[in-house]
Amino acid sequence: MTNPTEERNARRLIWSNGLQNIGDQIVAAKTVLPWLLHAAGAPGFLLALLVPIREAGSMLPQAAITGWVLRQTSRSKVWVIGSNGQFVSALGIGMAALFLRGWGLGIAVIVLLGALSLFRSMCSIASKDVQGKVISKGKRGLVTGRATVIGGVMGLVAGLAIAVFLGADSPAWVLASVVIASSFSWLFASIIFARLERDEPETSHDGPTDNPWVRRCIEALKDDKAFRRFVLVRSMMLVTALSTAFIVALAAESGSSIDTLGFFLIASGLASIVGGRISGIWSDRSSKNVMAGGALFGSIVLVLVVLSAAFAPSAVNTVVFPLSFFLVTLAHTAIRVARKTYVMDMAEGDTRTRYVADANTLMGVVLLIVGALSGVISIFGNEAALLFLAVIGLLGTLTARGLKEVSAG
Repeated sequence: MTNPTEERNARRLIWSNGLQNIGDQIVAAKTVLPWLLHAAGAPGFLLALLVPIREAGSMLPQAAITGWVLRQTSRSKVWVIGSNGQFVSALGIGMAALFLRGWGLGIAVIVLLGALSLFRSMCSIASKDVQGKVISKGKRGLVTGRATVIGGVMGLVAGLAIAVFLGADSPAWVLASVVIASSFSWLFASIIFARLERDEPETSHDGPTDNPWVRRCIEALKDDKAFRRFVLVRSMMLVTALSTAFIVALAAESGSSIDTLGFFLIASGLASIVGGRISGIWSDRSSKNVMAGGALFGSIVLVLVVLSAAFAPSAVNTVVFPLSFFLVTLAHTAIRVARKTYVMDMAEGDTRTRYVADANTLMGVVLLIVGALSGVISIFGNEAALLFLAVIGLLGTLTARGLKEVSAG
């Protein structure tokens, strides 16, 4: 018989994480924020910092703050603090977009995005721990997938609104208002998450916490084979995370009005809707196979994009580039849901918390390295960078198949 408490908790987790995903879809370093800064005359140097700060900024601090998280009597409160912090940061970004321009806006957005990423790291650590405690194995992927769908629906609605109702001459305050409105999704998410029911009170970790986090990460890589292999596989899953920026660059000649931004948001939202629920169900059966399949699919799409860019006429590529953006984002959605499910299923309790934090911190370092490499390779063309990432994805497919099966089946 289904546990009524677990059902209520599942609904609250779906909606709280779904609301957070809405904010992620709209206050996005890959689409909306670069567009906002570009329209306000911010320098390209600051635009180039957005994605590394958003992605690596939410990963690098996690091992360092794990000791503090483990000492908290309630991991749910950690998530609520992180969600409220993201609300304030995103609200600040929207307000800055209303009143600042050029360098002033660029610096303000960079600082506030860094704060948002730090608070995001708190939610990332706490969420897997809380979800692993209140949702049983075999249902966690479904919860994560449904939350992804909610974010995708709202991203799709926002994209349609921008594509249909806004034009090249739309004032900047309209897009700033969209950012301000979306910031409240984090506030509502914290209210819902705070209402989770727990059969047993959460307890803090009383063991030693003086082990430096850098040493702990290195020792985990050296001594824990399962953790080491998971980090290796996850590093190769960056194929879908980093490649969309290069696809957008290839498509830049197709137009630069704000309705183009709407089309990319539509593609991102559709990918979350289509991929979220399906990949959640599949991840509960075998999360490692979903990761492998997502990397393989994404790599094939990238190779086809490069071939199309080289040989197809421009009229064909105007369709190919947005379609490929959708398909790669679809693969990325599946990989994200699967890796979150895998790390929740591979460990329990404080071990799970450390796995999440240490893996994310190490991934922040890897992200900067791989991102820098792909950036250097892009000197030879965006196509070269896409092929480089496709090769990494194919290697990730092979290594993911070798992961230990931890899902419910």
